[in-house]
Amino acid sequence: MNLAIKDIRHNLGRFALTTVGVGMLLMIVMGMGGIYRGIIEDATLLIDEVGADLWIVQRNTRGPFAEVSRIPANLVHRALAVPGVQTAREFVYHTIQRERDGKPIRIAVVGLSWPTDKGETLPFVAGRPLALNHFEMIADRRLGLPLGERIRLGKEKYTVVGITENMISSSGDGLAFFTVADALDIQFDIPGEAVRLEREARFARGSLSDYGRKQPALTDSAYLLPSQIPALGPRQISAVMISIVPGTTQRAVASIFAGWSDVSVYTVGEQRDLLLRGPVEKVRRQIGLFRVLLTIIAAIIMALILYTLTLDKLHDIALLKLIGAPNRKILGMILQQALLLGVAGYGIAYVVGMRIFPRFPRRVILTKDDLLQLAVIVLVISVLSSVLGIWKALRVEPNEALSG
Repeated sequence: MNLAIKDIRHNLGRFALTTVGVGMLLMIVMGMGGIYRGIIEDATLLIDEVGADLWIVQRNTRGPFAEVSRIPANLVHRALAVPGVQTAREFVYHTIQRERDGKPIRIAVVGLSWPTDKGETLPFVAGRPLALNHFEMIADRRLGLPLGERIRLGKEKYTVVGITENMISSSGDGLAFFTVADALDIQFDIPGEAVRLEREARFARGSLSDYGRKQPALTDSAYLLPSQIPALGPRQISAVMISIVPGTTQRAVASIFAGWSDVSVYTVGEQRDLLLRGPVEKVRRQIGLFRVLLTIIAAIIMALILYTLTLDKLHDIALLKLIGAPNRKILGMILQQALLLGVAGYGIAYVVGMRIFPRFPRRVILTKDDLLQLAVIVLVISVLSSVLGIWKALRVEPNEALSG
């Protein structure tokens, strides 16, 4: 006869409710671990997906993800002249917030180096890569933009031609991919009145300068687009992605770029570390701290529950001792109940979590190693939490059965 099973059957309702409560608590612990893992994956996703060996960014900045970076677009041609460089691609990255159907929508805009990169390597679930240099976009499913929808960004409308999955920025916003030209148009879009005022200001400055007085025709250029005025130059991009010729070491090529005084160069690993130690670090630490605290709370609650269950059957334990039941039989009953409570709670946490976690606003990633680690922790907690009940059971005297 198994005393643990018999006692559970006798108090089935209480044990079931207790198990569900422990399961919900463990589900939160499991979810916190998944969110922690998801934050890391989302933060490094784009860095890993674009397939660059080196990142060239503005001098003394930490790259396009950790902070703002501005470099001239012609840096691509300079980079291609470096020995060991196979390809050099433009890269633009920024975040915008607009309204759609009366609700805010945040989009992490990524500019692809057309026509070298059309987005063929992205994880598509529908649609196709970019086929035109303008007015097409690839959106992640999280943005909720259906295939074929036209959305206004800036002064133009862009058609969704492709849908990806799990392409998310470090802040949890869905990624949208455009050509570099379109991404820059969206980033530097300003109202028409602001354009007019800027052109008038240029004309006024030119008219008042010595050059404007000597050559009045120069002031006519004040009304041109900024990209058509040689003194102003083209709009700047966020970074240049470098792919190295197979067989060439990253260190050799990076040392050449490091000698350029206007840029900084990072490997993929360095770019990932900068991001994880920068914008993502505090979030990671906070989620990790919550996970540890919830694990401790789960252990305390399980210990109190088992202690309460032991208090409820002190008379039964005394009676068992009175009829000659050995202590190991009684202690085994409490330990088995603790293990059953932990295993059943873990099972409930897993089953319910698999249904709820996909609905979370942030990605929840549960790996086999994390699930196994949590299972071991639950077993350890179950054993440790039974100590309080065992301690109370050992203090029960057999003659107490005659007093009740």
